Amino acid sequence: MPSIILMSVTWWLVFYNLCHMPKAFCLATVAFVILSAFSKAIVPAEMKRPKDILISAIWALVWFPWLCYELLLRHGVLRNAMAISVFCCMVLSTNAAVKIDRIEPTDWYVGMKNTSLQLMIYGKDVRNANVTTDYSGVAIDSVVRLDSPNYLLVYLNMAEAKAGEMVLKIDGKRVRYQLKHREKRGEERIGFTCADVLYQLMPDRFASGMVENDQLITMNPYQCDRSNPNLRHGGDLEGIRQHLDYFNELGVTALWFTPVLENNSPDRDGSSTYHGYAPTNYYRIDPRFGSNEDYRMLTDEAHKHGLKMVMDMIFNHCGFEHPWVADMPSCDWFNCPEWLTDANGEPTANEKYQQTSYQLTPVRDPYASKIDLHETLESWFVPSMPDLNQHNPHVLRYLIQNSMWWIETIGIDGIRMDTYPYAFGDAMSEWMQAINEEYPNYNVVGETWVTEPAYTASWQKDNWLTKENSHLPTVMDFAFYDRMVQAAGENTNDYGKGLNRIYNSLVYDYLYPNPSSVLAFIENHDTDRYLGNGTDTLALKQALALLLTINRIPQLYYGVEILLNGTKAQGDGNVRQDFPGGFWDDSRDAFTAEGRTDAENSMFRWLSRLLHWRQGNEIISKGTMTQFIPYRGIYVVARQYRGRTVLIILNGTPDVTTLPVSRYKEVIGHHRQGRNVICGCAVDLSREIELQPRESLIIEY
Repeated sequence: MPSIILMSVTWWLVFYNLCHMPKAFCLATVAFVILSAFSKAIVPAEMKRPKDILISAIWALVWFPWLCYELLLRHGVLRNAMAISVFCCMVLSTNAAVKIDRIEPTDWYVGMKNTSLQLMIYGKDVRNANVTTDYSGVAIDSVVRLDSPNYLLVYLNMAEAKAGEMVLKIDGKRVRYQLKHREKRGEERIGFTCADVLYQLMPDRFASGMVENDQLITMNPYQCDRSNPNLRHGGDLEGIRQHLDYFNELGVTALWFTPVLENNSPDRDGSSTYHGYAPTNYYRIDPRFGSNEDYRMLTDEAHKHGLKMVMDMIFNHCGFEHPWVADMPSCDWFNCPEWLTDANGEPTANEKYQQTSYQLTPVRDPYASKIDLHETLESWFVPSMPDLNQHNPHVLRYLIQNSMWWIETIGIDGIRMDTYPYAFGDAMSEWMQAINEEYPNYNVVGETWVTEPAYTASWQKDNWLTKENSHLPTVMDFAFYDRMVQAAGENTNDYGKGLNRIYNSLVYDYLYPNPSSVLAFIENHDTDRYLGNGTDTLALKQALALLLTINRIPQLYYGVEILLNGTKAQGDGNVRQDFPGGFWDDSRDAFTAEGRTDAENSMFRWLSRLLHWRQGNEIISKGTMTQFIPYRGIYVVARQYRGRTVLIILNGTPDVTTLPVSRYKEVIGHHRQGRNVICGCAVDLSREIELQPRESLIIEY
């Protein structure tokens, strides 16, 4: 307030006493000064309210032309040279004030269990700014001045804070910051479980609901070209929203998108970051997908459709065009950043660049060398994805808050964390512990790409295999994926091949503290399609029959229901095809039965029946599991719960064969008849069951 009074008096003296301006003009000037003091040009554009814009418009359209008229026409230029000089000095002085580009998080929530809030303030020369607030219930615990002059970290104590508009005074300039009510308590946020089926899709390749966001001039140079599998194709959140009924028809219960955060990197060497794994803003949805508001709307509508939403996050690295790269907040914000000094602003590796080995075993190897650990944990994934240093406590706190912000702001029901073992394990454990404390019924799955069960199991929380508790509830079962792919081209015999591989993988479930919280899959965006370049639906049905009935959280990859195939031999884009009918110029619409071929409809109906049968089926979500060593090429798994049984029978041979029912008496018991889950027909359990080549049979009784 004193500064406003002083400024008003100064303007009055300049224009009334010195320049002899009319009183009306001087009074208007003082009024505008007072109004603009509350508007403050210092406030970032995204934080301004409509009335702020109105005040700025008054200055530009009313006061400034009036000033020009008084100075230049009524009083003459020479007579008022001193006034013009004083005016210019005051304007320059005002423009020289500290400028805030943005604050992250963009807003926050009161009532969190962790009452500390880190604010990361971006702005030219903001490092030495003085920050205060008199907002009730909020205290500034500390201010951290980083190496770069253009960042400032402020840690607030929010223990007694109430929802409302907090005002931060940064070098005397007022910055408004919203503190919001939480929509739910942390305990009320329920994550995905083994009762769900996750459907993974790539937003850029699934469906386009708006063409106007395909080519945006506000982004770094890129092309939207559906003929090139390595460039953007134009899919977006609106396209997904328009097909929520399709997911219900299919029967899945949760959606996992590859990342949707801003990836504002230009196309390079014929490739783009359509995949989303190079974030350049951790608080903004990529505008080519939509807005933060669009993401919230999609999530709300998905929930109305009974669908959970899982968000893909990346804490191991960011994108090269993130502001942190051109202007590192501190010298240890990234791992191994030395090569950037000679990079000339481009992600072209030089002799100082350190490349990861892509080997994840060193982080669990008791005999690992220092160089191997360094290459796994600290070297970069690729030059265009800078490796974040989670051992920097400010980086880690930023990431912890970011994940919580998306949970609170959007209402996501789970997180899939990319490249989990590439980040420092102790730091990721701290992140998971923070999530578990705030949201005890939530779920997070980490990508742990090693195909040995012992390795994967070591990453699940409360595991006795490692000294350090990861606190990670769910891990990805790459062993199951690997064995299913190998088994697809083999006959099941007595020598460990075919479906024996699945049996021999599942025997290691004793290594998992919680096998029902292991996510299994047969394909995803980083692998060949399960069909490869073929159309072997018998093998696909066997894989899906197991995936959807064993003691796992199953995940499907978009298009499996319509037999999408392909391999990575010519690049990742060939297993990330556009969903037919998702784009305005498609020749057919595979979202409808009329737009699918007979073979596609047959597969869709088979899978949809299985998925709908699985929904709410406690035998699958809560039941015990018994597996039998493959016998005569036949693999049998039983799920049992409260006197009910589901029997999964797979013929792993290319021949007609029979199942000797008596061998499985311990799970069949006295039952003489069961029901085929797919066709609904009766199955006689009192005698041998004839199986067709590669047949999959799911029976309940």
